[in-house]
Amino acid sequence: MKKLFLALLLVALAAPPAQAATQKRTVVYYQTQYSNGATGTYVSPKPLVDRNTGVTDVLVAAIHLNDNRIVHLNDHPPSHPRYAQMWQDLAAMQARGVNVIGMVGGAAPGSFQRLDTRFAEYYPLLRDTIRTYRLNGVDLDVEERMSLAGIRRVIDQLKADFGAGFLVTLSPVASALRGGGNLSGFDYEELYRSHGSKIAWFNGQFYNGWGNAGSTAHYDQIINRRLIPANKVVLGTLTNPANGGSGHVSTATLRNTVTSLKTKYSDFGGVAGWEYFNSLPGGTAEPWRWAADVTAMQR
Repeated sequence: MKKLFLALLLVALAAPPAQAATQKRTVVYYQTQYSNGATGTYVSPKPLVDRNTGVTDVLVAAIHLNDNRIVHLNDHPPSHPRYAQMWQDLAAMQARGVNVIGMVGGAAPGSFQRLDTRFAEYYPLLRDTIRTYRLNGVDLDVEERMSLAGIRRVIDQLKADFGAGFLVTLSPVASALRGGGNLSGFDYEELYRSHGSKIAWFNGQFYNGWGNAGSTAHYDQIINRRLIPANKVVLGTLTNPANGGSGHVSTATLRNTVTSLKTKYSDFGGVAGWEYFNSLPGGTAEPWRWAADVTAMQR
């Protein structure tokens, strides 16, 4: 009886199963949980489902594995009271079929160096965070040098620990997917050759000079290399020109690009937006409108 009870408990605590995309993906990065700084207003992601935007995936950013072996979500541990409402809202979104994915890394360095060189110390911190917050997957945003063997080991262990349905995505700059430069130190095409079956998709960064979402040209260059298929390449865009650099395109221009891509590629992977809280055209008052517009473009 004791073994049966433990087995049932583990099932109850498991994350909801990741949802297979039945439409083109509408992916939203969610890093700014409070507008106007630490004392600002809480920015809930829940309107993304309450307004029926068609969002498929919310990427909660950014998880850091700090050198004191303490996990942070941005500037605080994920257990901090400031995140209590956020975790409740995300769980409600999961219950309605949205995948909640933790984004690891990003512009702040260190997490992947530690996973690369001190795996036995730091990987369990990531594993336990995934379990505690019942994440459907992780997005590995490697913006520092890491070995190819190191990223393969992380992916292999994630799939071993969480199963085939657990989503592992990566967020390289778009040029890395067409044989060009990248920020990660390893070759993404080599990674795909060995681990493509374990990678759910890539959120390619088509902005900041690494790619352009103003036309299909850079996306086409990736697909024309005949290695990574279109269903694994999501067009990553800026939702607002204030969000981290150059390359923002207007809604009208993005619509033209997406319309062309879905015509060229029946299995086009979808669109991702960095980031949620001030997404145009709704801005901070109605940031959910970006996701609704993107979903409509893809139908």
